[in-house]
Amino acid sequence: MPHTHRSLLSVAVTLLLILGFGATAADAKLDPTGTWTWSYAGQDGQSRQSTLKLKLDGETLTGTVSGRNGETAIDGANLKGDDISFTVTREFNGNKMVQKYSGKLTSDSIKGKITFERNGEAQSRDWDAKREAAKK
Repeated sequence: MPHTHRSLLSVAVTLLLILGFGATAADAKLDPTGTWTWSYAGQDGQSRQSTLKLKLDGETLTGTVSGRNGETAIDGANLKGDDISFTVTREFNGNKMVQKYSGKLTSDSIKGKITFERNGEAQSRDWDAKREAAKK
């Protein structure tokens, strides 16, 4: 009987340790802080590059997107697990253009969609940003 209790206790402790380590790994939050870049084809077919700078401070995600039209702050940034989203609003010749970014975050990439409206039509394009190595 004592041997059975020791075996059960051993199994119980092992399960608790496994569950504890699993919860710790699941609770580890991805940190998108850093500089991310990606390329895409513009309307004229030319290759364009964009840069995203993100900073996570506690639960608050902020940043900017820059490209050929300068740097613009992101709005409504949200990070839940590995899902990231934010909005960029720019103004050209008195017209507002809103781009909604959404994607899946890993330690070194963000892959997702950018949705926007052009000439009254909803459009989207894929984006695949890569994290730049931290500068020393």
